Amino acid sequence: MFDHRKYRPFTPIRLTDRTWPDKQITSAPDWCSVDLRDGNQALINPMNIEQKTRMFLLLVKLGFKEIEVGFPSASQPDFDFVRKLINENMIPDDVTIQILTQAREDLISRSYEALKGAKQAIVHVYNSTSTVQREQVFGMDRDGIKAIAVQGAKWVREYASQNPETHWSFQYSPESFTGTEMDYAVEVCDAVIAEWKPEAGRKVIINLPATVEVSTPNVYADQIEYFCRHISQREHITISLHTHNDRGCGVAAAELAVMAGADRVEGTLIGNGERTGNMDIVTMGMNLYSQGVDPELDFSNIKEIIEVVEFCTELPVSARHPWAGELVYTAFSGSHQDAIRKSISYHEQHNLEHWDVAYLPIDPRDIGREYEAVVRINSQSGKGGVALVLERDYGIQLPKWMHGAISKVVQKASENTGAEITSLQIKSLYDEHFAAIDPQWALSGYDLHTDAGIVKGTFKVPAVQPPLQGKGTGAIEALVQALEAAYGVTIRVTHFDENALTEGTNAQAQACIALDINGSTYCSVITAEDTSAASLQAVLSAFSRRQIEQVHAA
Repeated sequence: MFDHRKYRPFTPIRLTDRTWPDKQITSAPDWCSVDLRDGNQALINPMNIEQKTRMFLLLVKLGFKEIEVGFPSASQPDFDFVRKLINENMIPDDVTIQILTQAREDLISRSYEALKGAKQAIVHVYNSTSTVQREQVFGMDRDGIKAIAVQGAKWVREYASQNPETHWSFQYSPESFTGTEMDYAVEVCDAVIAEWKPEAGRKVIINLPATVEVSTPNVYADQIEYFCRHISQREHITISLHTHNDRGCGVAAAELAVMAGADRVEGTLIGNGERTGNMDIVTMGMNLYSQGVDPELDFSNIKEIIEVVEFCTELPVSARHPWAGELVYTAFSGSHQDAIRKSISYHEQHNLEHWDVAYLPIDPRDIGREYEAVVRINSQSGKGGVALVLERDYGIQLPKWMHGAISKVVQKASENTGAEITSLQIKSLYDEHFAAIDPQWALSGYDLHTDAGIVKGTFKVPAVQPPLQGKGTGAIEALVQALEAAYGVTIRVTHFDENALTEGTNAQAQACIALDINGSTYCSVITAEDTSAASLQAVLSAFSRRQIEQVHAA
């Protein structure tokens, strides 16, 4: 039964003097990738050694300086992978690997065995502290849970002292932090910090997980601000975040929590992780980038990131995934396409210092995308998008009055198929309906001469014998008059544009024309070696389309 009364709202802490809403993120947090641990444990098929290695190399390439590489005490494959990284000298000097362990001596001992020989490493120990875990899972009171954390911290410190060749950092997570009373979370972490003595110079990280997302992001931010205010030795410790995406707000929670005082963020590429996933570092990093903040991670080749993530996780990346998805820089809507086209042109003409293009929060080229993905055509697309595709992909520049005509042809084709129309199909439709010359209506010769300001012309085309003859104030008017006389129709030139495309011995000219013939409009775009030939052929081609239509109608 779908009954909301089954659930109760999460009770927020009372923080009336919160300061984080007035803060702004101006620099990137410290990042720690947990793709190889938290992300890996959530996969249908956990990564094999090849996949883990490929993921590790990508993370290093992207610029991660802290990478959680596994839970070596709980899994032989994780243990073997950590040993591979160390034995094969795969860890750069400026990268610190991190491992996870529960607060049990046998697991902590095994973890140090896995890390033996590492230049530097973070030992991440955790135990659950939330009310529901204490009462329903462990059946222990506050003191009992705190004792587990403190004993775990002691074992971590003692085993580190037995392996002085490695530079050790310590990390503690009160798992399910968001479901823990805040005063108690501070109490437990203070006890752990007292064991590790960060004031003596050892790096200590306190990681505060939203293991399951249970509230709106602002509540998590309040919890982080409260914790930062009340934890002892704040100046000597790093406050880290680890949010999940159960409510779809993992990134938002992390961003607000950084504003609330956190220093470090754990997450995964593209948000892979348990249930709905971990905090997505690509999304948060690109959010910073779009605000002019250096994320200190290199996402310039998003295609490679997607390829590696899909290979290693065996999960597809959604086409609508923020920043990375195939369709996130694509506009099908006609008004959006027109705005993008005009905005990009304005941007280029005015050489703006900062990116400010309609519907594109960043320049897709920054992450390895090209503009061909920006505008794609279906039955919802408009005239501006079709014109942009022709200009972008084929260098065909059409006057604005022609945009509607070509758009109608493309839209009809899309409606008939119910599918997207590709760039190649658009070009084919353009050629067929506007640029192609019927051999029977190809201008094979013409003769023009002026008498008393009137142009008289003779025009040779295979479809008409004898040659057409007409007169007017110009060559186009003379040809139109000849066609009217020969076919008993009324023709009006409603639009006409001509321009030289190239100069020199291989000169090319383009003529675009729209004819109203007995109330129906026919358009043509012709390229020829001079403007006169292009203009006259444009008239003939537009007229030929009317003739073909008449034949089909009969």
